[in-house]
Amino acid sequence: MAITKDMLMGEILDSDKADTIAEILMAEGMHCVGCPSSQMESLEEACMVHGLDCDAVVNKINSAIAA
Repeated sequence: MAITKDMLMGEILDSDKADTIAEILMAEGMHCVGCPSSQMESLEEACMVHGLDCDAVVNKINSAIAA
């Protein structure tokens, strides 16, 4: 399953690659991955709040989970 920027954080972190994805998000400074309120945010919204380039984060995640 490829990750897209419009996917909800809850959906992304409920996938079978959640550990890998959470590790990447945490390394990018997104330490709110376990926060209940973040679960209903899209990845794009979460990146915007943290000042991250969402396309770069999506590419990093998809490269890691494709390996």
